[in-house]
Amino acid sequence: MRSLSSAVVGAAWVAALPIVTLALSSCVTPGSPAPGRASPPAGYVASIQPPSVADLSPRSYQGIHNVVAYRDGFISGSAPEGDEGFQTLSAMGVRTIISVDGAEPEVARAAAHGIRYIHLPIGYDGFDEERKLQLIRAVRDAVKDSPVYIHCHHGKHRSAGAAATVAVSLGWLDPQAGVRRMHVSGTAPQYSGLYACAASAVVLASSTVDAVPAGFPSVWKPSGFVKGMVEIDGIYEHLMAIERTGWVAPADHPDLVPVAEAGRLADLFRLAGQTEYASRRPAEFGTMLEEAQAAAEALEDLLATGAADTAKLSTRFQLVAASCRDCHAKYRDQDGNKGVRE
Repeated sequence: MRSLSSAVVGAAWVAALPIVTLALSSCVTPGSPAPGRASPPAGYVASIQPPSVADLSPRSYQGIHNVVAYRDGFISGSAPEGDEGFQTLSAMGVRTIISVDGAEPEVARAAAHGIRYIHLPIGYDGFDEERKLQLIRAVRDAVKDSPVYIHCHHGKHRSAGAAATVAVSLGWLDPQAGVRRMHVSGTAPQYSGLYACAASAVVLASSTVDAVPAGFPSVWKPSGFVKGMVEIDGIYEHLMAIERTGWVAPADHPDLVPVAEAGRLADLFRLAGQTEYASRRPAEFGTMLEEAQAAAEALEDLLATGAADTAKLSTRFQLVAASCRDCHAKYRDQDGNKGVRE
């Protein structure tokens, strides 16, 4: 489903990062850093060995987890946790982070460690051609100057799917190897759309990638709170249909992936809690959204194990429904809360 042209890292980068042992060759159309690129701190020296493409299991470091190399200098993992995570990435030589998560990146904190952000969110069901090409261009250009770190939330599913697709599209891996790296990351087999992106990727010509507009955002702004709630309603209906058919895709909607729907639901609750609208509500409102997110994540986790206990799955789903009802009763269904347009 996705693809890229090959790109490699220049000798200038190797000289700048003597401790990071990377197998590199010359760049494609080398050039000066893109405008707005963060500069390494004065006196910077890489001091942490990054993961290797030979690793058969993920690595964990201070502040980042599920860290897997898809090429020397191109790394997937979890969202950085506080300053520790960014310090670790800086010590690996990372100068660009690409987030495919829906949550707003910590741009200022990253910049304080000499790292810039690119924010290109994707879903659990994969991504379209436009987003694929954007990811390819972003990685190809950034990796000319330094290692690139790509992350979602946990670093297991979306970032792995994006990393594998990019690596195949740039000619760094063949599709089978890309899928194998996703297995190393721990991508659940139920995320068939993400696997399809990597499995169907082909190497793209440089001219195709060059034609993709650059200038990617450091923060992609999510839609308003109400629009997010509408999307939550739609996913909730999907999950109800899935529950009715024994927690498998309904015959009349075979494209639905139960674990992906639950994962997207958890993401939407998380994003809803980060909106301006939510920030103006009482603290209890935010707590309720966090509880709904946790319930959805618990359902996602159970589905990801391939659990066949439909009663247990339904119990988890009922906890999601209960959290929604409680919040609606107090904050949505009161007269003063109707007609919100944010």
